[in-house]
Parts: sequence; C-alpha cells; structure tokens
Amino acid sequence: MYSDKVMENFRDPKNMGRIEDPDGVGTVGNPVCGDMLRLYIRVEDGRIVDIKVETFGCVAAIATSSMTTQMAIGLTIEEAKKITRQQVAEALGGLPPQKMHCSNLAAEALHKAIEDYEQRKRQGQAEGHGSEAAQASQ
Repeated sequence: MYSDKVMENFRDPKNMGRIEDPDGVGTVGNPVCGDMLRLYIRVEDGRIVDIKVETFGCVAAIATSSMTTQMAIGLTIEEAKKITRQQVAEALGGLPPQKMHCSNLAAEALHKAIEDYEQRKRQGQAEGHGSEAAQASQ
C-alpha cells in the first residue's frame, strides 16, 4: 500500500520535535481522520535554517511531515511557499488516493508557519518604526 520511501520516513522520521521560541508556527488538523500537526520554523536572512514538526497521525501523516521538513530546510521563504501537497507525495513515491486529502497536511502547515513568520516580522517592523519615531521626538 505504501512506497518504500513512505515507510522509511515513517519508521525514521526526520526533524521531529519542537523549536523553542520559533520564528513561525503552523498548526493544521483534519477532524475526519484525526491527524494533527504543528510545524515550527527558524528563519535567518530570509532562509529556513531549522524546521521541526510534531505529528499525531497515521503512517502517511508522519511520512509527509518528515518529507516536507526535508524539502523545506535551507530554502528561502519564497521557495518554501511553492512546496505543494503533490510535490510532497511525489517525493515519497506517491500516496494512496484516500490519504492525499487528509494525511498530507504538512505542506499546509509549512505555509501557515510562513504566514505566521511574515506576520510576526511585519508586527516587529511596525513596532520598531513606532519606537524609533517616539525616540526621535524625545
């Protein structure tokens, strides 16, 4: 049912765990099948330098989480935004059709982590500019 690459990433998943004080976090879940995952990124100079994921789910959920982290590490934010569910499935040698919709959530979690990172960055810049203006007026 599963490819050798899926089984390899299920049995020995990469980048599992949590990043303390991450630059971005993406959480996704599918209430139908119960798969849940939280993906953390650390970004330096616009590039993902560390990535971790906590996954609760089936073989496919764990394998796609592992593969997504391997695909994204070292990429720029813009490059990582382009990772799709289909690319993750292809990198794993395919997934059974019934697993594509619910168990391949990791690309979505990556995109949410990037959105979170970009929002935090915008807020930080806005706060930074506000404090600079306040300091200049003193």
